[in-house]
Amino acid sequence: MRKVTGDSQNSTGRAFFGRRKGKPLRDRQARNLAELLPTLAIDPGTPAPADLRAAFAAPVERVRLEIGFGGGEHLFHRVEENPKTGFIGVEPFVNSMAKLLGRVEERTPGNLRLYDDDAVDILDWLPDASIDQIDLLYPDPWPKKKHWKRRFVSQPNLERFHRVLKPGGMFCFASDIDSYINWTLLHCRRHGGFEWQARGAADWLTPYDNWPGTRYEDKAKREGRGSAYLTFKRL
Repeated sequence: MRKVTGDSQNSTGRAFFGRRKGKPLRDRQARNLAELLPTLAIDPGTPAPADLRAAFAAPVERVRLEIGFGGGEHLFHRVEENPKTGFIGVEPFVNSMAKLLGRVEERTPGNLRLYDDDAVDILDWLPDASIDQIDLLYPDPWPKKKHWKRRFVSQPNLERFHRVLKPGGMFCFASDIDSYINWTLLHCRRHGGFEWQARGAADWLTPYDNWPGTRYEDKAKREGRGSAYLTFKRL
């Protein structure tokens, strides 16, 4: 959330924008990155399993990908709430990864895997039709028009989403920035492989089921901005 990879909309879609690290880490955070993260990390340099469920220590029935999980509030909530779902969390911002690891260090869940670099690496690593849901929640909006090409929602990345999602799988997008909400609707319509699921305003103004909220959503409310929760089905 907010600190995610960007996409320059070139032929590969590869690019990274934004800081990789903020304030200095505490000793425990640095230890978790050095010792705990490797036990959960996915290595896209190795072949992906034919059945992605085999990538998890615990038996899972579904697999869900969250891109840019920020401090991990939403991801950790979903991991605990859905023990039969395997979650892959991607977050290149070091301090955010350290926060999530602090949440899981005492009882490492078997249904969680992590990646700490460009989300494009994982999207290109995943097998076809292997993901049940992709969550992109409060990504960096790049509000200046000259930077819109850096937004993660782009035709190259939507093509990646379409490849890795199962038919009928869901792409869920949340933002408090009107221009990015409209951008996402237009890009998904232009792609043609996604169907927006809203049938009325309440469908996109109402948070997802059992929504735990995020720090970015709280900030938006304090600053007088509402949020939209868009759901697209992979056709």
